[in-house]
Amino acid sequence: MAKIFRNPRLLLLSRSPNWSFPLIGVNSRSIETLAYEEINSSTNDETPKKATIFFLHGLLGSGRNWRSFSRNLASVLSKSSSSPIGLKSGLWIVDWRMVLVDLRNHGRSAEIKGLEPPHDLVNAARDLADLVKSRGWAWPDAVIGHSMGGKVALQFAQSCGAGDYGESTILPKQLWVLDSVPGEVEARDSDGEVEKVLQTLQSLPTLIPSRKWLVDHMMSLGFSKSLSEWIGSNLKKSGDHETWAFNLEGAGEMFKSYCETSYWPLLEHPPKGLEIAVVRAENSDRWSPNVVQQLENIASRRKSEDEGRTSVHVLPRSGHWVHVDNPKGLLEIMAPSMTILPLA
Repeated sequence: MAKIFRNPRLLLLSRSPNWSFPLIGVNSRSIETLAYEEINSSTNDETPKKATIFFLHGLLGSGRNWRSFSRNLASVLSKSSSSPIGLKSGLWIVDWRMVLVDLRNHGRSAEIKGLEPPHDLVNAARDLADLVKSRGWAWPDAVIGHSMGGKVALQFAQSCGAGDYGESTILPKQLWVLDSVPGEVEARDSDGEVEKVLQTLQSLPTLIPSRKWLVDHMMSLGFSKSLSEWIGSNLKKSGDHETWAFNLEGAGEMFKSYCETSYWPLLEHPPKGLEIAVVRAENSDRWSPNVVQQLENIASRRKSEDEGRTSVHVLPRSGHWVHVDNPKGLLEIMAPSMTILPLA
C-alpha cells in the first residue's frame, strides 16, 4: 500500500525551477492508457538534455502519493546537474520530467474501461509501455517503484530486455525498487495485514455512508488509526455516499500476482546497461533474514561485463512507507546515482 505525505519541505534551488503540473486523465488515442500526472523542473523545450523518471505507487495507492517526494528529487537533481561539476562532465540536464502513474485499478486509471484482465504484473507493466507509445515519449531513463510498484518496475525492465514491447524499446538505465520483496511472498513471511485489509474492504457495502463511518468501523475491527485514516483517504464522493477510488476486485488480483511472482533471476543477471537498486527500509517488517542474505549475496557477486548490476541500500529510521518515514534519507541514497544517469 501507499500513503500520502502531506507536509512537503521542498529543497530549494539557488534558481528555482518553473514547476509544471498538467493533469492527464485518459489518452484520447485508440490505445487505452494509464492516467498520470506530469511534473517538470523546467518549461524550456530547448533544454540540452532531458531525463524522464516514472514513479509507481503501491497497492491501493495512486501517483499523487509521490508528489512531494518527486518534486524534492527533481529539485536536487536539477541543482546537481546544473553545477560546475555537471557542466564539466557533459551531464548538464536542466529538465527532469517526473511521470506519476496511476496503475490499473488505482486512482484515475480505475475509471478506464479499456484496461482489461488479467490484472497481473505483466499487464500492469505493459500498460507503461502502451503509455510511452501512445504519447510518443522517449522511453523512461529510470523507473521508481514502491512496494507493489517495485515489482511492476521489475516486470517492465524484464519485458523491455526480452523485447516484448517491440524493436524500438529502450531499457531503463536504473530501477529503484523501494521496500519491495523481489521474490514470492509467503504467508509465513507476512503478518497478513494486507490480506486482512482486502478481506475487510470486500465485506463492506459498495457505497460507504461517510469517511468517518469507515474510519470508526476499521478501528473497531482492530486496525490502527493511521491505517484506518489512510484507507479513508481513498474514498470519493458518490451522491450522498462515498465509494472507492480504486477497483477493489482488480487490485486484489494484482496483489495475488505480486505475491506469486519472483524476479530473483533478473536481480542475479540484469541486462547489460541496467542498474537495479533495491532499498530496504531498516524497520520494515517485510524482510525475512533469508531474503536479506540472498539480496546481499547477489549485490556482492561480481557481474560479467555483459551484465548490469544490482545494488542494495538500507534506509535508516524508516518503516515500509519510505517516502513518508525518512524522505530526506531516501533522497540522499537516490540522488547521487541518478545525477549521473548516462543519457543519450
